[in-house]
Amino acid sequence: MKVLMVGSECTPFIKTGGLADVLGSLPQALKSQGVDVRVVLPKYENMDDEWKRQLIHEEELTTPLGWRQQYAGVEYIEYEGIPVYFIDNEYYFKRSNLYGYDDEAERFVFFNRSVMEMLVSWDWTPDVLHCHDWQTGLLPVFLHTHYKEVEKFQGMKTVFTIHNLKYQGIFAQSVLHDLMDFDEGMMREDTLEFFGNINFMKGALNYADFITTVSETYAEEIQTPYYGENLDGVLRMRSNELVGIVNGIDDQNYNPMKDDSLAFPYRSSLIKKAQNKMWIQEQLGLPVRKDVPMIGIVSRLVEQKGFDLIGRVIDELLYHDDVQMVLLGTGEYQYEQMLQWVQDRHPTKMSTNIRFSESFSRQVYAASDLFLMPSRFEPCGIGQLIALRYLSAPIVRETGGLADTVKAYDEKTGEGNGFTFANYNAHDMLFTIRRAVELYHEPASWQNLIKNICKSKFTWKDSASQYMDLYRSMFE
Repeated sequence: MKVLMVGSECTPFIKTGGLADVLGSLPQALKSQGVDVRVVLPKYENMDDEWKRQLIHEEELTTPLGWRQQYAGVEYIEYEGIPVYFIDNEYYFKRSNLYGYDDEAERFVFFNRSVMEMLVSWDWTPDVLHCHDWQTGLLPVFLHTHYKEVEKFQGMKTVFTIHNLKYQGIFAQSVLHDLMDFDEGMMREDTLEFFGNINFMKGALNYADFITTVSETYAEEIQTPYYGENLDGVLRMRSNELVGIVNGIDDQNYNPMKDDSLAFPYRSSLIKKAQNKMWIQEQLGLPVRKDVPMIGIVSRLVEQKGFDLIGRVIDELLYHDDVQMVLLGTGEYQYEQMLQWVQDRHPTKMSTNIRFSESFSRQVYAASDLFLMPSRFEPCGIGQLIALRYLSAPIVRETGGLADTVKAYDEKTGEGNGFTFANYNAHDMLFTIRRAVELYHEPASWQNLIKNICKSKFTWKDSASQYMDLYRSMFE
């Protein structure tokens, strides 16, 4: 089985979010199951120089872009046995950020078309072209239109993975002819048309052989108007070709026993975990107390992540309850300011850290007893998976991947690995936090919860097996 993964970011080369973690880990897991897998990315300016220096120039392409012909370089590196290719064009990708430019449509039409031109030139042809998020959404479209007569592409299958339906790649209709070389015939509901504009992701949903998203619950949710972002109708039509596969985490990378970021490495010892809590309390100027439950938050500070709920009840929690909270993240100004003010009002209970640091995030996971993630929607989520790995009990809203990976602890049966609430409601969240804090002070129940958490395994090996089953099913 030969698989080409195409995405807009990938660890360790370039990252803004969870998509990069998937592109960095899933190919390795597939390779271990015998797949010949390769990865293609744009070559961005802000890749670390250490990677740029190792790139080998492979070939030069001429990419058709409407009435223009644009240069596309192909550069290559082998990383841990995986061939990774980079599409190079300084006009489009030599910029300080990955996304957010006025010519975003042109940049990613170019990227998609260059990938197709590269495949035409290669001797190696994938069985499966696996595309990730809207930035690659035109690949299934191009395969079935501009490249449908290419002999070696006959029989190639496409899989499109939705990592977050909210971001779709919606642009003006003028892009259709000017950049894609399509006529008005592609302005139909079963192609790219979307309320008078064109939609890259909708194109993928219409043309891909199979659609996946990153959890079973999210696959169900996005077929409803509330979560469907105006694409729920298309997704309901494709429901027979839509599945959810939960992302894994690299359990060797996220391993509290071997994590160099931690002051006190541990496997399952709550004593050593408590030492990490006291260490971070000292570092942050919080009262050093082993007995106080610490709630960790590592997150982008945006509405999707539930910060409206947190803002509504955080003062009530910190005024009345004996807890500490440590937050790490950046995001929207209103939430950054709100959380900074919370620290000003509760300096002995709240540490607000408006920045991001990979090593400090791991220290927060290791130090926290509870990990709060009250998302309005969450396609998969990685924070709760890392929290489980570091023995921090997640407190989550029952949505998307959070619902699939965190099960509410039941004191009668002793089953469950965290705490959950269903409604997007601040006081439901507060009640759940208080229930978790109450359980923390019941040693026997807490020990049993930790035992359950130790058994919670979400590895890429399991996810890769499900993708393998999917790939094979398309050829049966």
